[in-house]
Amino acid sequence: MNDVIIKTSGLTKDYGKGRGIFDIDLEVHKGEVYGFVGTNGSGKTTTIRNMMGFIRPDRGTSIVNGLDSWTRSADIMKNVSYVPGEIAFPALKTGTEFLKTQAKYLGVTDFKYMNHVIELLQLDPTANLKRMSKGMKQKTAIVAALMGEKEILVLDEPTTGLDPLMREAFLDLIREEKQKGHTVFMSSHIFEEIEAVCDRVAMIRDGHIIDVSSLYDLRHPSIKNFIIEFEQSAQQQQFVENPQFSTERTEANTCTVQCPVEQLDDLFNVLKNYSITNLREIHLSLQQQFMKAYKEGQSHNGNK
Repeated sequence: MNDVIIKTSGLTKDYGKGRGIFDIDLEVHKGEVYGFVGTNGSGKTTTIRNMMGFIRPDRGTSIVNGLDSWTRSADIMKNVSYVPGEIAFPALKTGTEFLKTQAKYLGVTDFKYMNHVIELLQLDPTANLKRMSKGMKQKTAIVAALMGEKEILVLDEPTTGLDPLMREAFLDLIREEKQKGHTVFMSSHIFEEIEAVCDRVAMIRDGHIIDVSSLYDLRHPSIKNFIIEFEQSAQQQQFVENPQFSTERTEANTCTVQCPVEQLDDLFNVLKNYSITNLREIHLSLQQQFMKAYKEGQSHNGNK
């Protein structure tokens, strides 16, 4: 498809003893904010380094903007803003000096957007580069990456070291990038921030993709789950025995029910005949979905 900006096929880097990434298949479309979640050591950074052309895969391919990541890495970087997972600055005295050097390298002459990012992240770039805290270094790296206003952003754990307020400010920047039509690939182990800004998310475990989900589907599920509390246990018993719905007892007067969206009217019409003291929808979070996929993966591996 013409709108595929990042595509990996069978991407594998095997470090031995089960370490590395194996048969990674990903497609990121133009204008999409794509999340990449997993625990530490699951393979997120290795995947990104292959994407950026920093390491050569053992097999499989990675294509960014129509270019092979390994053979055309320098050309890819012309259109990609990159925040690495581990930040190493050159031997310069202040953040200002570093940002000026970066601007010159990128050919940035209008500093309006750079100053906007600095202000939003509350960064003092005049600080000594070597003495900066982890959070200050992270902010500086984000400013350096975003100032070029490139159409593709590849971000490896970009909020590491940021406090909750600055994390939210960073997510606002990602929303701005999406409004511009830019493509964002962002890894994280913080599910809430992925859930807040991403369109789709891939989940990686032990170097394998275990699930790819649409965040729209997560927010608007085709099957809804409810907890229902009845005034009397006899009514709970009567409702649970109704074969029309998938139910499960939880407590004396309480049960859970799974209901397809198209049958919601039927469910509520049936519930009119009962004395209900509480009715609450259960929303599945991205973290819960990851844990479910993670456990299913463990179960399948255990059966092999």
